[in-house]
Formats: sequence, structure tokens, C-alpha cells
Amino acid sequence: MNPPLYRALVWLGIAILVIVALFFLGRILMPFAVSFVLAYLLVPLVDRLEAWRIRRGLGSLFVLALFLVAVGLVLVLIVPLLETQIVALIGVLPRLLSLIQSEFGKAIHLLQRHFPQVDVERVRELVGTRLAGMIGWVAGLFQSMITRSFAILNVIFLFVVTPIVTYFLLRDWHIMLAQIDSHLPRQSLDTIHDQARIVAETLSGFLHGQALVSLILAAYYTAALSVAGLDSALAVGILIGVLSIIPVVGVAIGFALSLALAGLQYGTWTEIFVVCGIFLFGQTVEANILTPKLVGDRIHLHPVWVIFAVLAGGALFGLIGVLLAVPAAAVIGVLVRFALERYRESSLYAAPAKGAARKPGAEE
Repeated sequence: MNPPLYRALVWLGIAILVIVALFFLGRILMPFAVSFVLAYLLVPLVDRLEAWRIRRGLGSLFVLALFLVAVGLVLVLIVPLLETQIVALIGVLPRLLSLIQSEFGKAIHLLQRHFPQVDVERVRELVGTRLAGMIGWVAGLFQSMITRSFAILNVIFLFVVTPIVTYFLLRDWHIMLAQIDSHLPRQSLDTIHDQARIVAETLSGFLHGQALVSLILAAYYTAALSVAGLDSALAVGILIGVLSIIPVVGVAIGFALSLALAGLQYGTWTEIFVVCGIFLFGQTVEANILTPKLVGDRIHLHPVWVIFAVLAGGALFGLIGVLLAVPAAAVIGVLVRFALERYRESSLYAAPAKGAARKPGAEE
């Protein structure tokens, strides 16, 4: 068998095995995925402490403890502020549903005055069917995400196992990389190192860029909605910031929720238009400046592929699939671009030179 073809088949087989393993082990991947991301982010600090002649085990423990304390302080500061707003938000939901039902009834009544009864009933049935189908699809997606990702055992693993796994990853990070490196094919070692470096730079750029985008969006929407006088502005702003890792979905949910809250709280169109202006400005800045400069330029993926990756990840692996969809798509993009580059350099793509296929001794 042709050696390049053999190597390609081996790598394809490995990729298929990894995908199958991820599919069947998706229910227990959350703690390990979170641990890997944390270790990836914190390992430079451990390396710095090791350079200062602090033992790696002790440095790993110190960095992890410092990170957990920082997260705990943030939660202690934010949770009390969010608690009252979330309770108020939950209390508003029945009124919100009642308002939606009332407005829908008014719209149907208006249609009844201008169109035949048969057409109105057809519209009512069509809207009800479409709305029920959309709600069912969204509910099914979220139910799949929750059941796949937040089983009781997995939640326990997340809070108990994650710190332990993160510590061992931080302590043995370079040992594990050396072990993996020792098993790589020698003839492809430089190529694999180059692609691994590109993948690492892509992931690092995505993580830092997405964190900045989330923080900026959370701060902007919290401040802007607070100035507009909207209740639960902090809860809505943080929700948008957290959900901004899912393209379009975070802002769409925040916009719909803010409009509903503004309609309940103010009851006038002026304040509702103010809220619309806040989201229009925020989405314009995010779509044209923040996401392209801080995230898009680093992962080199079209927004359509990002949305597809998020939906596919959620359908296949639940919440963990949603969280890892964009970085996974970025890594796949790096590998696909490399494969296309090699393909364009191969004889499969390049047309043979004129007369190259002519048999020796053939007549002129």
C-alpha cells in the first residue's frame, strides 16, 4: 500500500475511534473537559513558579487554590446581588405569560374584524402549531443538554473530581506531553509540532478573546439597562455575558427577556424603544468590532459554521458539546486547512504537465 495513503488511513481510523469514544462517553466528560481547560489556562503560572525554584507539585496546589479562592470571592460578591433580581424575575414570569396571551388575543380579535373567520382560524392554528413546534424543539434541545450533562452523578463529579483532576494535570502537564510526543511517528514529528503550535495559538486566542467579549457584553448590558431603569438589569447582563459563548442565542434570549420586562415594567413604547436601541448598538459593536477582532480573527471560522458547530455539539453531547463546540470547530478548521494545503500540493489536485502522460516511444 502507498505509504502516504496508509498514514492517511491510520489517522482517519484514529479520528473515528476518538469520535465514537466521545459519543459513548459524553455523559462523563464534563469534569475532565473543565479540568483540561483550567489546566491549559493555569499551566503558565505553574511554569513561572517552577522557574522560581518552587516544586511543581506545590506550585500546582498553590495556583489551583488561588484560582478556587478567586472564584469563591466572585460568587460571594455576585450571588447576593443576583439573588433578589432572579427571585423578582421568576415572580414576573406568570405576568409575562399572561401579557403574551393577552396580546395574542388582541391580534386575533383585530384580524377577526378585517378578515373572514376561516382565515383567522387558519392563522390561529398555523401560529399555534409553529409556536408549539419551536418551543418543543428548544425544550427538547435544552432537555437533551441537561440530561446528558447534568445528571446528579455528573454534578458531583464536576465539583469533586474537577479540582483533583486539574491538580494532576497541572503537576504532570509536561510529562504527559513528553509521553505523547514519544509515541508520535518520527517522520511526521515536525509537521505535527507545527500544527500543534497553530492549534495551541488558536485555542489560546479563542479563550482569551471570548472571555473578553463575555466580560465586555456583561458590563455593557448591565450598565446600559441599569441606566434605562430596567429591573433585574444585573441578572440580564450577566446572562447575556455567559450565553455569549453561544453565537446569537445569548443576545437573542437577553433581548426577548429585556423587551418583555420593559413591557411589563413601563407599559409605554418610549422605554421599549430605548431597550431596542441599547441592544441594536450593543449587537452592532459586537458583530462588527468585538467578535471579529477578539474571536473571529483568531479562529478563522465563518459565523454560519460556528452556529452549526454549537447546535451539532448540543445535539450530540449536551451542554459539554455546546461549551466545546467552537474551540473544537477551531481545531478541526486548522486540521482541515492543513489537509487542503497538502491536497493542493499533491498530484490529485495539480494537473499533469502537457505531454507528461505520453508513453515513451509513442508516435508523434
